[in-house]
Amino acid sequence: MTLDKNKFDGLANETLAHLLDVIDEKLGDVMEVDMENEMLTIDLENGGQYIINKHAPNRQIWLSSPLSGASHYDFDETGESWIDSRSGENLMPKLAAELARLSGMAFSLD
Repeated sequence: MTLDKNKFDGLANETLAHLLDVIDEKLGDVMEVDMENEMLTIDLENGGQYIINKHAPNRQIWLSSPLSGASHYDFDETGESWIDSRSGENLMPKLAAELARLSGMAFSLD
């Protein structure tokens, strides 16, 4: 079921704000984390960059990763999580694993 615009906006904004807060708090010393115009960027020391943003026309969150490339996430209301539209992966564990790998630090998005 597709989310209506207001519900999507609320969930996507909440997710992006959560990611900003947690990543900046836990990894802000080793990564530059910023959000502008509903686009979260995570700049890595090696020059790589993550971009995470909401894509309102498709009601998705889009992730551009220097490790795994581009992926698009739909909200699963049953599991209350963002799920990759192609692979079925959950956004939070996938992003946490990649950031842990790149930072060399144990990391979760809880």
